[in-house]
Amino acid sequence: MKKQIKIGDHLISETSPTFIVAEMSGNHNMDFDRAVDIMKAAKQAGADAIKIQTYTADTITLDCDAPCFQITQGTLWDGITLHKLYETAYTPWEWQPKLKKLAREMGLILFSSPFDFSSVDFLEEMDVPAYKVASFEITDIPLIRKIARLGKPVILATGIARLADIELAVQTCREEGNEQVILLKCCSAYPTPYEDVNLRTIPSMAQTFDCLAGLSDHTMGSAVAAGAVALGARMVEKHMTLRRSDGGPDAAFSMEPQEFKEMVDNIRIVEKALGRVTYDLSDKQVREREHSRSLFVAKDMKAGDVFTPDNLRSVRPADGLHTKYYEQLLGKKITRDTKMGTPMTWDLAGE
Repeated sequence: MKKQIKIGDHLISETSPTFIVAEMSGNHNMDFDRAVDIMKAAKQAGADAIKIQTYTADTITLDCDAPCFQITQGTLWDGITLHKLYETAYTPWEWQPKLKKLAREMGLILFSSPFDFSSVDFLEEMDVPAYKVASFEITDIPLIRKIARLGKPVILATGIARLADIELAVQTCREEGNEQVILLKCCSAYPTPYEDVNLRTIPSMAQTFDCLAGLSDHTMGSAVAAGAVALGARMVEKHMTLRRSDGGPDAAFSMEPQEFKEMVDNIRIVEKALGRVTYDLSDKQVREREHSRSLFVAKDMKAGDVFTPDNLRSVRPADGLHTKYYEQLLGKKITRDTKMGTPMTWDLAGE
């Protein structure tokens, strides 16, 4: 049975257009009007949805300076604590119902990534149409279980997940009777080196877990996203900002609006080009076959002259006999006087 998942008014399936999501994350830089402008730009660039994140510094981590709370993994944010990072990156909760209403008026779907039970409850009051589980939360089984019980689509990013982690997360959703799972291939490096993406995992993931799969992409540019669609990604998520030069915790690896539009356009081109498996020719291709190769008399010949490589050639166009008869005709005698440029026919071939 083919998988179909509906998020808002958008159907996601193996044959539907790719669901394209603009991730706002912390690119609003704590300015509500800027958040609205990002949503407007996302809509104009062709996004189907805008994704936000629902947490505060206190709901996602502890305000602690101990070594394990320091960021030291070679990221853009090294040198500060987790709590201090999230204080600058979170989306104020009082904005979120307003953003959802504005998104709906723009024709965008808005959903979010919750990071604890309280944020799930908050988003459920907002009646978001789907939940995204961020890469670093895929090991939070109680959180996934609470989300799955709501019966809405669950989008799982797999950036830091081992195979067993993905299996447990998907199993948890299914234990709660929720089959509406989308797995996103993801690499939690910001930005992601191209050689670390491993797009071939996308079709494997879809087959292994019998679900729809997509890409949460942190590489620079749009080539990886278009390639993912060619390999079967049914959802693509990319961070978006107005201008990288404006700064912010995610700015360095986020797309600007024109870049996002180019990605959307390229994805839509790839979708058209993928087509279907067929060996039939279009009417245009049938006409183009008129200029393919065939056998022609290549020099003036007298009746009785012998066909040789010099006077019988495979050339364009396709008016003569098929080239597969070339060797068979060599050594035979022509039956009548014939001008150079005459298409080869069987009645010209004698013994």
